[in-house]
This record gives sequence, structure tokens and C-alpha cells, in this order.
Amino acid sequence: MEKLYFDSDYMEGAHPLILEKLMQTNLEKTTGYGTDPYCESAREKIRKACGMEDAEVFFLVGGTQTNTTVIDSLLRNYEGVIAVDSGHVSVHEAGAIEATGHKVIQLPGQDGKLQAETLEHYLTVFHADANNEHMVYPGMVYISFPTELGTLYTKEELEQIHKVCRQYQIPLFVDGARLGYGLAAEENTMTLSELATACDVFYIGGTKVGALFGEAVVVTPGTKIPHFFTMIKQHGGLLAKGRLLGIQFDTLFTDDLYLKISGNAIIRANRIKELLVQKGYKLFLNSPTNQIFVELSNDKIKELEEKVSFSFWEAKDENHTIVRFCTSWATTSEEVETLGQLL
Repeated sequence: MEKLYFDSDYMEGAHPLILEKLMQTNLEKTTGYGTDPYCESAREKIRKACGMEDAEVFFLVGGTQTNTTVIDSLLRNYEGVIAVDSGHVSVHEAGAIEATGHKVIQLPGQDGKLQAETLEHYLTVFHADANNEHMVYPGMVYISFPTELGTLYTKEELEQIHKVCRQYQIPLFVDGARLGYGLAAEENTMTLSELATACDVFYIGGTKVGALFGEAVVVTPGTKIPHFFTMIKQHGGLLAKGRLLGIQFDTLFTDDLYLKISGNAIIRANRIKELLVQKGYKLFLNSPTNQIFVELSNDKIKELEEKVSFSFWEAKDENHTIVRFCTSWATTSEEVETLGQLL
């Protein structure tokens, strides 16, 4: 039996339609850095999907480059970015944000989510502090959809966070590395266009959702990031052969492909959760998206590791560990049922 891989949602290459289009256009010559017709077509399709004709769309090569570039571009040199303590930029970005000179200001989250009340309390206390000129100024807010724990903000929750941000005149940035899986989840209450109006900048993840690589940053109307193109290049996020990104997103946003393939990951993840519960395993939390967190005994982990690859999350106690199984747009029912047999 071949080993099963449930480590992450970017284990596979790319959707066949993307590979087909890349092959068809392989010998075409186009201008670089995202000025080609494929990038422009992708931008128009993304604007239409977001319901924002005047939005600016930029293509970057990966998630870390995107988070670092957007955050550094929005902040002044004395400002930091607010994120929950479990947020991706807080724990799994290898200090990339801090390396640009900006502190990640961590606030406690609830199931991976930032609460509007927590944010408002922090900002109120900060601005009332007579010594705040000696402190890192909170210049923006970062959240992800889905969160690092696979949970989802409701439309109302996101709107409340955005309301607080507007009150204090700081931008809200939504990390959408797994955006497709959030939008496709059965419990999701937001459309893409609704999410777009409830933040200032967000990105549509491609690396984890069907593309070979790449993310699409959407800067909503009314939000300005001066010289953002230059900042992208400065941070190593600009691809000279930009059409490779344009072709991928143009394909993903043709005939609703992005959401269609995202739905597969949700179906497979729900089946894994069903199998885990049936077999008596304890879920760490009930994530509605494509990440499944479960408590396993260390003995069971050693047994499974011979045939299944998955992610360590955190130690529960000396005998138990929280692990993550992650599905993707390409996960098959055969892989899931075989995992069930091994469990």
C-alpha cells in the first residue's frame, strides 16, 4: 500500500485544467510582471466575483511573501499588526513580520478567532494610556479566513471587527490562504462579495486551492497602498513570468472552478470526522473546514506513521498528542476510506 498523505492542502501539483492551459500557452511570448493579457483577464474575473469593479488585484508568488508585503506596506515604521495568539503570522511565519521591523501584537482568541470586543478593549486601553508614545502603535488588524484552527468568522463577526477598525482608522487585512475551503464550508454564512466589503485588503489563496503556486491580493476601493507594485518586488513576491500566475487564476475563476474544487475538500474532511467519531476518537475542536484536529495516543501515532503522514499540532499530555489531518481539492474518497480502515 502506498503511503497516505494528509499533512497539508498543498501536497499535490495543480488542477489538470491549469496544467492544460499552461501547456497550451507555453511557447507564447508575453510581457512580464503581470502586465500580460492573462493577468488582466484574471483580474477582471476576480473583480466580478468580488462585486467590486474598482478593486485593485495583484498577484504574488506565495503566502508568506503576501502576508509580509501587505503588512509591511500598510504599516509605518513605528506600528505593529494586531493578530490573535494562534494566528498564522503569530506562530507559523518564522518571524517574517518581525523581520520587517513590525511587532505582531498578540491578543487572545476564541477557537482561533479574534473577538470584536477583545479588539475594542485593547484599542481603548491603548489610546487611553498616557505612556502610549513609548509603545508599539497598533496600525492594522490581521485575521485569517478560515482561521489557523479551521474555524470561520460569521458575516456579523467580521463586520463587527471591521467596524472597530474603522472607528480607530486602521485597516483590516484578511489572510485567505485557504479562502476557498472557508467559502465552500457548509457552516459558512458569507459570500466572497460580502467578505470583500467587510475588510480593506484580503487575498485569495491559490497555493492551497488548486494552483501550482500563487496568491491574488485584492485591495478594495477606497483603500490605497502607495507604490504597492514596488513593495511587492522589494519583498520578493513579484514573478517576472507573471502570466504563469494570471493563467492559473484565470482558470480558477472560470466557470466557478475555485469554489467547485474547494467543495471536494469539505466533503472529504466531513467524512474523516465522521469516521473518527464512529471509532471513538476525541476531536480537539469541530472545525467546519478542511482541517481536522484530533487527539491520538502516542502509541497510535507511532502505529499510524508507518502508513500515514500527518501533522503534529501540540502535545496534550505525556501520553497524548493533538494531530491534524488536512484534505485538499484533490483528496479522493479512496484515500479517506483507507485512512478509516487504518484508524
